[in-house]
Amino acid sequence: MTLLWSLLAGALAGLGIYALLRVFLRPKPGVATLVARIDAGRKSMRSQTTTALERSRGISGFGQSLNARVTDFFEVQATDRGWQLGKVRNDLAIMGRSAGQFLATKLFIGLGLFLLAPFVWGVLRLLSVPLPSAIPLVLAVVLGLVGFFLPDLALRQEADRRRKDFRKVVGVFLDLVAMNLAGGRGLPEALLAASTVSEHWSLVRIRQALANARLFGVTPWEALGVLGEEIAIDELRDLAGALGLAADDGAKIRSSLSARAATLRAKELSSVEGKEGERSQSMLVAQLLLSAGFLVFLAYPAIAQLLGAQ
Repeated sequence: MTLLWSLLAGALAGLGIYALLRVFLRPKPGVATLVARIDAGRKSMRSQTTTALERSRGISGFGQSLNARVTDFFEVQATDRGWQLGKVRNDLAIMGRSAGQFLATKLFIGLGLFLLAPFVWGVLRLLSVPLPSAIPLVLAVVLGLVGFFLPDLALRQEADRRRKDFRKVVGVFLDLVAMNLAGGRGLPEALLAASTVSEHWSLVRIRQALANARLFGVTPWEALGVLGEEIAIDELRDLAGALGLAADDGAKIRSSLSARAATLRAKELSSVEGKEGERSQSMLVAQLLLSAGFLVFLAYPAIAQLLGAQ
């Protein structure tokens, strides 16, 4: 049994060394990697939006310096190797985080939970608690994997909540743009004016996209489409397409924006009503279970007496 666990530990260590070599050795970059580097450099000109609460949650001192170094290292690695990260990239964009920061978080949490199992096992051994020697290895691997993939789940949940908030703001933003158009402003001025009415993080992102449109030499609706693609907001992409098709007709734009805003509000209302209906059904099931349990409680003495009499 000891030989088996030794072979398993050696195989796991060899697999880890092989993975590290595959990650950190620099292969000859191909065309796709070079294109990814150029694209990442272009995107790095876009500013990241964080709130005061998010900035106050940062660490300080040596921990902040170490985290910054690891974050920069992973950011460079992700850019050099063209790591796309799939949907995680959209979640990071909506949260205003970088890929290096996300990868560093996965490393720290995974490594921390990996080292937690041997530490707890050592404490229990000092307390004379009998435990098999194979437990810390298995538990460390399991906790390390859980810690490595836990940030993905947390990021997805936070990103989904932010997307819901963003969709609510998009409906209000459309109404504001329509009001500015009715006041005689042009479409670009109406978009920028509507994005300056509040310092909510979603409007700040829209305002930054519109400001960057002038720097990159693109139209405001193209910038909104790029933002919608980056943060995976379908309503923003559809808005950009509609504005691009009807940019020369102010009256049609106003009616189209008002109709889209009403559609978004109706969609949000139906979603809220559906969730409330699910909660009502859950409460009904809970009440039925409580009633059934109470009936069983009342009938139990009589049933037990009848069974005892037989």
